[in-house]
Amino acid sequence: MLIGQNSVVSIQYTLTNDSGEIMDQSLEGQPLVYLHGAAGIIPGLENELTGKTAGADFKVTIKPEEAYGDHIPEMVQEVPRSSFPPDQDIQVGMQFNAESPNGPMTVAVTAVADDTITVDGNHPLAGLTLHFEGKIEGVREATAEEQEHGHAN
Repeated sequence: MLIGQNSVVSIQYTLTNDSGEIMDQSLEGQPLVYLHGAAGIIPGLENELTGKTAGADFKVTIKPEEAYGDHIPEMVQEVPRSSFPPDQDIQVGMQFNAESPNGPMTVAVTAVADDTITVDGNHPLAGLTLHFEGKIEGVREATAEEQEHGHAN
């Protein structure tokens, strides 16, 4: 079966950046399973897998515009320390939900100073060219329930 709209696909993969540093990977025996065409993976990878079959190896490079988008400097802001609970120990790497003009979003703490906390609303992989390498382990047609819910069960 070819990968296409409403296929349930399972892949083993390794994701690296331009320097070859591993950014993410599936665990042995625990492939990523997703519903093709339901925005379950980044568009560039989904496009590259379309038309392939189980057993195929893949090695693709995805530019930011087909992944998590460009890094937007305006989404990095210094916030007064007083905006956080006074007894909370704020550390770099912590994530918080925040309200934005476009609705709720997740921000990550990137710097902590005495009076300000710097937060970044960009996805951690925004602005990066991503390199995926892996193998397609399985492809099957999605059930009606999976199609209705928009994800693989």
